Amino acid sequence: MKKLFIALLVGLALYGVQQRHPGLFQGLTGAPATTASSTSAQLRQAYEDRRSDLQVEGRAVVTRVLRDDLKGSRHQRFLMRTDDGLSLLVAHNIDLAPRVEGLREGDEIEFAGEYEWNDKGGVIHWTHHDPRGRHPGGWLKHNGRTYR
Repeated sequence: MKKLFIALLVGLALYGVQQRHPGLFQGLTGAPATTASSTSAQLRQAYEDRRSDLQVEGRAVVTRVLRDDLKGSRHQRFLMRTDDGLSLLVAHNIDLAPRVEGLREGDEIEFAGEYEWNDKGGVIHWTHHDPRGRHPGGWLKHNGRTYR
């Protein structure tokens, strides 16, 4: 009975950790990793369905580097295009994560963040850690360096 109680407590603790940090155990289930093309399809479907608040990871090509948004929290901004042609704005919070250095048009970038629908393709934000630990952390990868 004591072993069952301990196993139950461990299970509940792991469940609580998973709820608080959803990506923590990713890759431990034996499920295949998400590919760039399946992510592209997921983003395309979200765009067509006008869905938002969707955690995504993927790869894209930078099509334009924009000026930083300096109103409120500062954001590094750029446009990128997925392999199926969806155009996305990235708003990377540079008050919480380092600026992506040396970013240029034509560069490949990997990303993890939250997708928000708009009529131009959508926005990827939350490409940084959450200092409060309430939201899944995101990141950007460029030239072998990860920015979170």
